[in-house]
Amino acid sequence: MNTPRETEVSAPSLEALSGQVRRDLDCIRYPRREWMPVTRHDGEAVLDVAIIGAGQGGLATAFALKRLNVDNVTIFDRAPRGGEGPWVTFARMITLRTPKYVTGPDLGVPSLTPRSWFSARYGADAWDALEKISRQDWQAYLDWFRQTLELPVENDRNFEGVTWENGLLRLTFRSADGGVSTQLARKLVLATGIDGGGCWNTPAFIREALPKSRYAHTSEAIDFAALRGKRVGVLGAGASAFDNAATALEAGVKSVELCLRRKAIPSVNPYRWMENTGFLAHFPSLPDLQRWRFMAHIYDLNQPPPQDTFWRCRRHEGFSFHTGCPWTGARMEGEEIVVDTPLGEKRFDFVIIGAGFTVDLKLRPETASFADAVALWRDRFTPPDGDEHTLIGAHPYLGDAYQFLPKDAADPRAPLLAAIHNFTFSATPSMGLSGASISGMRFGVDRLARGLTRDLFVTDGQWHLDSLLNYDTPELISTEPPPR
Repeated sequence: MNTPRETEVSAPSLEALSGQVRRDLDCIRYPRREWMPVTRHDGEAVLDVAIIGAGQGGLATAFALKRLNVDNVTIFDRAPRGGEGPWVTFARMITLRTPKYVTGPDLGVPSLTPRSWFSARYGADAWDALEKISRQDWQAYLDWFRQTLELPVENDRNFEGVTWENGLLRLTFRSADGGVSTQLARKLVLATGIDGGGCWNTPAFIREALPKSRYAHTSEAIDFAALRGKRVGVLGAGASAFDNAATALEAGVKSVELCLRRKAIPSVNPYRWMENTGFLAHFPSLPDLQRWRFMAHIYDLNQPPPQDTFWRCRRHEGFSFHTGCPWTGARMEGEEIVVDTPLGEKRFDFVIIGAGFTVDLKLRPETASFADAVALWRDRFTPPDGDEHTLIGAHPYLGDAYQFLPKDAADPRAPLLAAIHNFTFSATPSMGLSGASISGMRFGVDRLARGLTRDLFVTDGQWHLDSLLNYDTPELISTEPPPR
């Protein structure tokens, strides 16, 4: 199992790599002309693209736009610098589950790949010996990526909502000190990760029966040291449930009982199958029925916990797991938590919920104001008998560049929806793996960026035509050639 490394190559190696990145990008920079008109509204600057989320998806999108000569872009993130995304906040795995050779934010630039960064930081031999990249190293790579490319990020800006104003998006933000500000933009990309289409799921019977001090979701901050010597229950079968179980055991809890509703822990990982060019590049082109059936199989299989994560739990005597054991109720009896299951009552001192997330745009502050206008899969597609799948039906049904589509084409909010691009995990049934997945980023980011620039160019079509008609820079001078 790989852990964060302590031995590093000297800092100049990373500085030299950053210089190589800039040289490589200059070599492949074509076209070199700026092509976007400068947009202002009543004297106020207007962004061509605003991106919400400075994690891997948001950073890669800004880079893709930069390569297409769209520089009037800003990324906004609610976290302080260095705390974007899950990697050093609530992620509790030791390493990423994706293969070390995966490429993503680099968009095919060799000097910008994780391999180049890791080798520059730790040496080529360390890369050869590496099994998987640690989550801390992945965050460090993203930090270097952002700094090297000088991507425009504004931290401590919590996005609270959007309205439509004279053909533009008016974004509202609240800063860490409570101040409110707004920003106009022509396009908006939501790159808000796994839960970006809804919220993390904690069952109502847990929220209603237990004091908040006695339970937490895997996405929250947890004081594991305070749980030392206690009995902990974990609900869930995915990687995050096992990661939290392992972290609790390593912190010295007395016992962890992990409970899952499935009859067996998943063992086949469909995400490894999905890592092929055909699926990653062309899944959105499939007809609806095939997309639906792909996703039904993938969602029903789910991902197993990584093998090393499973062993991380099993090495502790205090660990046990129970299949066919959903939690159906909970209550407090004195200081004990009592959980009802088909296998009988279970008693804990603290419980951790790893039950995934709920897809519901009404639950997100950034999408709540227009959620009722968004077309969902259940609005656009009726599966044949026997193919019903409530979860897939709740996902937004997206256009070819991740844009929201209206339930009703005559809805006056349709132009607003067309200007908002959903680059979160909830795009999966429509678009396949994309911004919230390292595996799909190379293809998803390219599709998104080209869709954004296409829309901007088409909207400005008359401006570009006028630019051509007024273009009068001579290239040929019809005079006598200079003497030889």
